[in-house]
Amino acid sequence: MRQLTVSVDRFPIAGKFTIARGSRTEAVVVTARIVEDGAIGQGECVPYPRYGETVEGVAAAIEAMRPQIEAGLTREGLQTLMPAGAARNALDCALWDLDAKRSGIRAHVTAGVNRWLPVTTAYTISLDTPEAMAEAAAKAAHRPILKVKFGGPSGDLARIAAIREAVPDAVLIADANEGWTEENIAGHLAACAEAGYALVEQPLPADRDEFLRDLSRPVPILADESVHDRPSLDRLVGLYDVINIKLDKTGGLTEALALADTAEAKGFALMIGCMVGSSLAMAPALVLAPRARFVDLDGPLLLAKDREPGLVYEGSIVHPPQPALWG
Repeated sequence: MRQLTVSVDRFPIAGKFTIARGSRTEAVVVTARIVEDGAIGQGECVPYPRYGETVEGVAAAIEAMRPQIEAGLTREGLQTLMPAGAARNALDCALWDLDAKRSGIRAHVTAGVNRWLPVTTAYTISLDTPEAMAEAAAKAAHRPILKVKFGGPSGDLARIAAIREAVPDAVLIADANEGWTEENIAGHLAACAEAGYALVEQPLPADRDEFLRDLSRPVPILADESVHDRPSLDRLVGLYDVINIKLDKTGGLTEALALADTAEAKGFALMIGCMVGSSLAMAPALVLAPRARFVDLDGPLLLAKDREPGLVYEGSIVHPPQPALWG
């Protein structure tokens, strides 16, 4: 017989994490645990206000699935009963973990990944003044890939240049978090190109990204807030070059794998990304890492304290999870 438990867990962030939409000092996550025949499956999600989610609402949505989960609901059945989003992510990943624990077959094998090797993740530099961001980047100069938060009300041109001056050799990804406008995007893209940025993420609000269709793109553009699952993908052809797959958007690993297949068939390159969460949130996303051009799974690196056991990071190299954590 199965038992489902739901908990809200808090992890302090080392310092402060700031993007165009605001700042926070802790990661508040919802964890689902499913116990069956002595095996425990776990999944973590990060409710995101940008998508109308709250911690209380997500926990309640998971709790509402108790009868179906405890009656033996499968991952496939879950997709039809819950919409994409954080709540389904926690349950989907818990079911993947439970199946791995009960069968003895690692989740990545079930997902068709034959070689699960360490990968290099980007490391995030929070939005701040140009001087403070340059200082933070310089301190992280040993990391080969930096994802830099932009989208402030002013000063992004100075930030773009200051970061590159501070880390002349790093691969740089500019993430505007929907913070640029139709009026300033061309200038910001040109500045990123001149500074040698590899990628620009979600420069415009998702409901205004049609503007990108006829815009000259000197730097490849990545969709984040504009893409959630397969139904959201079709309209993005011709607007973006890369999509950011996050399990909290897709509603779990099951849909994320299907989204990756469809996106690649449509010509998109992939980034595997995350919200700020613990190692339990990153572990399932690592199943997709071997096929991604960019990996951004640095959530635990931003925390003052992670789960135990957590993922093993050697600098920016992250290793696949041990079974005790997930999968």
